[in-house]
Amino acid sequence: MGSVWLLESSQDRSPRNPEQKIIKRVIALEGDIIKTTGYKKQYVKVPHGHMWVEGDHHGHSFDSNFFGPVSLGLLHARATHILWPPRRWQKLQPVLPPERKPLLTEQE
Repeated sequence: MGSVWLLESSQDRSPRNPEQKIIKRVIALEGDIIKTTGYKKQYVKVPHGHMWVEGDHHGHSFDSNFFGPVSLGLLHARATHILWPPRRWQKLQPVLPPERKPLLTEQE
């Protein structure tokens, strides 16, 4: 978890807007329980075949806190680097801030 992924369907659609591709960090996987930051429920158990994704700009991101769990079928590619603008060139690290880690994972 913590990796950054491009989400799209076979028709290049985000979970909410068919004209938009989104890149988000995977916060939780199916079976995990996550404390949300603005979703309609304070705690969510991620359903089978889904994941919870969030942007790195908490509170200002179009992510699972807005549209809920996302189907694993929308995963398209893993983002590894920022290339543009050149002043932001860097490798993306698969890291979760401690406050965003799942409260309970299915493996526990």
